[in-house]
Amino acid sequence: QVQLLESGGGLVQVGDSLRLSCAASTRTSISYAMGWFRQAPGKEREFVAAVSKSGGTTLYADSVKGRFTISRDNAKNTVYLQMNSLKPEDTALYYCAATAQSSIENRATRYDYWGQGTQVTASS
Repeated sequence: QVQLLESGGGLVQVGDSLRLSCAASTRTSISYAMGWFRQAPGKEREFVAAVSKSGGTTLYADSVKGRFTISRDNAKNTVYLQMNSLKPEDTALYYCAATAQSSIENRATRYDYWGQGTQVTASS
């Protein structure tokens, strides 16, 4: 069982930056690829970014490519999502997830463990 705890969300101005963190309860470097998803009110949960077990491979949704960066520090069992140039449409509850699949995934159904989420609001 892996427990994930997100932090770093908040209320920011459009164009600002935020860095989300996801701390895992167990060592994730060997066993889990990690991902970030988000869900806005009235919308389905959508993929944001994913990183491989080693951190060497990343995948992004087109809507955040070039603005968001996912990374991981396996020594700290922590995954990060650096979000720059935030837009109103980035407003959502952001979830961290872990998957035991051998490759990074953009499908939520492929993830085994989920955090409770952290709210990000970009307001003008």
